[in-house]
Amino acid sequence: MEKIVIEGGHRLNGSVRISGAKNAALPILIATLVAPGEHRITNVPELADISSTLSLLGRIGCPSLVSGPTVRIDTSRIAFSEAPYDVVRKMRASVLVLGPLLARHGECKVSLPGGCAIGVRPIDQHLKGLEALGCEFTLEGGYVYGRTDGLKGAEIQLDFPTVTGTENILSAAVLAEGTTVIHNAAREPEVVDLCNFLNSLGAKISGAGTSKLVIEGVSRLSPATRPYPILPDRIETGTYLCAAAACGGDLTVTNTDPELMSSVLLKLKETGCTIETGVDWIRIYRNGARLKAFKVRTEPHPGFPTDMQAQLSTLASLAEGTSSITETIFENRFMHMAELTRMGADVEISGNTATIRGVESLTGAAVMASDLRASAALVIAGLAGEGLTEVLRIYHLDRGYEKLVSKLHGVGAHIARVSDDIIDRAELQEAVNASTARAQAS
Repeated sequence: MEKIVIEGGHRLNGSVRISGAKNAALPILIATLVAPGEHRITNVPELADISSTLSLLGRIGCPSLVSGPTVRIDTSRIAFSEAPYDVVRKMRASVLVLGPLLARHGECKVSLPGGCAIGVRPIDQHLKGLEALGCEFTLEGGYVYGRTDGLKGAEIQLDFPTVTGTENILSAAVLAEGTTVIHNAAREPEVVDLCNFLNSLGAKISGAGTSKLVIEGVSRLSPATRPYPILPDRIETGTYLCAAAACGGDLTVTNTDPELMSSVLLKLKETGCTIETGVDWIRIYRNGARLKAFKVRTEPHPGFPTDMQAQLSTLASLAEGTSSITETIFENRFMHMAELTRMGADVEISGNTATIRGVESLTGAAVMASDLRASAALVIAGLAGEGLTEVLRIYHLDRGYEKLVSKLHGVGAHIARVSDDIIDRAELQEAVNASTARAQAS
């Protein structure tokens, strides 16, 4: 096992290139199942979740070849229609095979994902929508068994705009007979990217980016003639912007899309940061003055994204005044607050709202990540804090941030990835110094 060690207090200057969006790549890679043949997907990030997805597709009978950010997948043959527990427990997005397998193969067996560190996330809306299309489900031994004798279009009203639920239903409805309408559909950019991808295969989806999706079913889909590029990762973009806001400096993120970032950029401006944007870049600048307090309430898109809540809580812990953060999406997404408190943050939680009284500085400590975005928040705290911070359980970071340490090295962070076994402070400092020196020399 490894951990990340950070010497805080260094400003971030320079540029970071943003990778493709994990939350768009996963459903798109899985959706290749609906169209037999060879698919080429580009701008795919190198992440643990991507590896897990390709492994799952391989077990289904669809081999892949990875060449840098390009992935080739051959979905000509489906040999098995199962997503076993050992895969789903590591990556909840594996449940996205439900829709494509039922549409293409007529049956599937998928492990129930259960809960996770940020709360229970049931798949009842997935099943409700797929049942409306003509699927039948039984639950046995922790697995969902699904079958259909043929999908038919239907009117589907979701109880809330679930992202993966919308994606699962979409991936089935494209091959259903007749018209499907999804009301209260998720509007996230990643859902739009999936719609665009499916349309590139010959699907007929309209309304992407709105709460009403209309899908005219087709009898067959085929791989696109051109490689399909995954959209930039808006959460990775926001994470690096928050890191620069916390540390101070002048940072530009490139290969991104400012139009996907409006709610986050507005909040960063509230904190007192200067923001400039171009077609595919965002510059953030902060020098001298402390951050200003703010209020955040997470909401489905186009509201403030829950996946940026933890990173903003680190900024709130350093801001002058009292900030409040209300989490409306997941019930247990404040677990990182206890770790920030270990670093000196002043946090009080009541129900789904955290009140954070800003302190002048955080102090390095050993902290433990509870989930992917909590990991990012703790890394930001370490970058901005005084002294050494050790972030444990960084396998969460490997799921969603490509080459995090090297990207941070490139903009002036003093950071290293080391074995958990190293606990001596002098050795940890030496590891950070050596890692930083190697990065500066390269």
